[in-house]
Amino acid sequence: MPKNLWNDDDVRGLSPLDLLAYRSRLLAADRSVVNIFGGNTSVKAVETDHLGRAINVLWVKGSGADMANCTGKDFAGLKLDEVLPLMQRDEMSDEEMVAYLTRCQFEPNRPRQSIETLLHAFTPHTHVDHTHPDAIIALACAERGEAAAREVFGDDMVWAPYLRPGFELSKRIGTLLRTHPEATCVIMGKHGLITWGEDAKSSYLSTIAHIQRAEDALREAEKRVFGLSRVNEALEKLTLSIAKHTREAVAAAVMPVLRGAVTAHRKAIVTFDDSEDVLRFLTRHDAEALSQVGAACPDHLVHTKRVPLFVTWDGHDVDALKQSLRDGVAQYATRYAEYFNRFNTDPNVKMADPAPRVILVPGLGMFNTGRDAMQADVSRQLYHRAIAVMELCTRVDQFTSLDEKDSFDIEYWPLELYKLTLRPPDRELAGRVALVTGAASGIGRAIARRLAQEGAHVVIADINLAGAQEVATELVKTHGLKRAVAVACNVTSEAEVSAAFALTCREYGGVDIVVNNAGIATSAPIEDTTLADWNRNMDILATGYFLVAREAFRVLKQQGRGGSIVFICSKNSVYAGRNASAYSAAKAAELHLARCLAEEGGASGIRVNSVLPDAVLQGSGIWSSRWREERARNYGIRPEELEAYYAARTTLKVNVFPEDVAEAVLFFASDRALKTTGAMLTVDGGVAAAYSR
Repeated sequence: MPKNLWNDDDVRGLSPLDLLAYRSRLLAADRSVVNIFGGNTSVKAVETDHLGRAINVLWVKGSGADMANCTGKDFAGLKLDEVLPLMQRDEMSDEEMVAYLTRCQFEPNRPRQSIETLLHAFTPHTHVDHTHPDAIIALACAERGEAAAREVFGDDMVWAPYLRPGFELSKRIGTLLRTHPEATCVIMGKHGLITWGEDAKSSYLSTIAHIQRAEDALREAEKRVFGLSRVNEALEKLTLSIAKHTREAVAAAVMPVLRGAVTAHRKAIVTFDDSEDVLRFLTRHDAEALSQVGAACPDHLVHTKRVPLFVTWDGHDVDALKQSLRDGVAQYATRYAEYFNRFNTDPNVKMADPAPRVILVPGLGMFNTGRDAMQADVSRQLYHRAIAVMELCTRVDQFTSLDEKDSFDIEYWPLELYKLTLRPPDRELAGRVALVTGAASGIGRAIARRLAQEGAHVVIADINLAGAQEVATELVKTHGLKRAVAVACNVTSEAEVSAAFALTCREYGGVDIVVNNAGIATSAPIEDTTLADWNRNMDILATGYFLVAREAFRVLKQQGRGGSIVFICSKNSVYAGRNASAYSAAKAAELHLARCLAEEGGASGIRVNSVLPDAVLQGSGIWSSRWREERARNYGIRPEELEAYYAARTTLKVNVFPEDVAEAVLFFASDRALKTTGAMLTVDGGVAAAYSR
């Protein structure tokens, strides 16, 4: 039920454009009214141009903007008196329409106008809302769509059979409204709702009132026998028997296999959703058949494809589910290529990634894929809307959708694909997932920041969970939704290391880059080194690196797409430091393990390289405040002499900072080092470091 969110106090003194943005945000606050990135709104206003002339301007939402967070800058402005003469034309191609409207711009440097600009221009009302409410689309997608909608709205409605947005549809709707001035709404077959008002508030209230009428009618229909869906009792029993923690464990176990399958053509993030409405939908006896009918709304197609992949599972055999997912993705890709080749007539049009965007598994939940976590979440959100539409539609009729040809024409429509070009270009590590241990401070934090800057999604693993959460929060704020997550991880604990990788798989589908960085530092002559000191160094720097690398190999091999593991060793790995026997020996073990794994991982495309820093102190979480004093004492020199040494390095600009190490890690993690494994790269400032040894 849409809520009336309008507040008169909020809109006092707003310009027509800012008032339009306010109205748009209110509508999109409910995703059952406006899909993410969907819908468009407009206002016709009188504005003053650069010469002081009064100009009739159509403000309309720009292409690709999301109404939920739009501001005035997200709207295109067009000179309405130059647009309206197009009503006299008989026909107009998309290319001609775009070119013409571009010449009608009221202000430069505005977003490109919406695909449906003419729909707003030709609707003879001041304020116009075009939305995709679940309840309305449920009627619009019914097999007897017009009749079902007429039963609810009677003569208040103008029905527009499905036609791809553009000049022809806009003129048809404009003509219908001029011949039916008593109408209060337009319902577009298989598409959505158009409402209006002579002021912003009445337009907003009209939209939610029409949605409420549809919801009330569908709620009443639910009471009748015809529209009620039957549940597959076996599936319902299975779903209820699988606890949430078990579903999550199964998802984490199968997601690397699924991610490996869907990344045959491009890197992708995979997410998991076992929310109640998804699980309930998947218990329907007709869930698979319904899911294969087609998209619930044309706006979904670019993000969800025409249909999802539907994979059955017995609820027990996880290995069988892995194989079913592999086979299912391969078969889906083959069918998608056939679909593309069947309808594509332009040799210049390239096929999109053929992997599914939505994967449904009864008893388990839904997986979604995307070039990043944000795009995977868009797919997830839109399929929740599709589920709602199918559930509502089947209360009154059979659910229908666009046929394959109409679906293809939307999915590969240049005006729709244009929205995708508005995204920033991919960074070097786009679509990849990195897990960094010891990432709450120092070198690890710098590495996490640098990898995220290049487009990676980063798991901040650290024994200091509060510090890890602080870093993750920073990266999400800087780079966007789910770009980082924090996990408590003591690398000496087999269980915690396993749990950290399970969380990584559950959040992102798998991993591509693993940075073994967790550390400790001690400095003492051998006779003063305790067994506890020795064991602590070996536990963290040798055993810990082994446990992380072993789990990384397990996930990377399941994905089957190779990967990069980087060990943060030390110059002490090859040049033992004075009075640091435990530390140097453990670091040497690290380095040798890395070289062993480089040999072992080669056949699977798993590269293992090492970075050997020297004397990185800034922001370190392992060197105590007494470190320089202890090191000076161990070398038999005065502390001020050691300080003078580091001051000289600073003057020469050869001190090593965490960011310097991060650059070396980025090289090994990226495709720049695609043919390099078993290598060692020192980051030492380029000078002899006598005191640091």
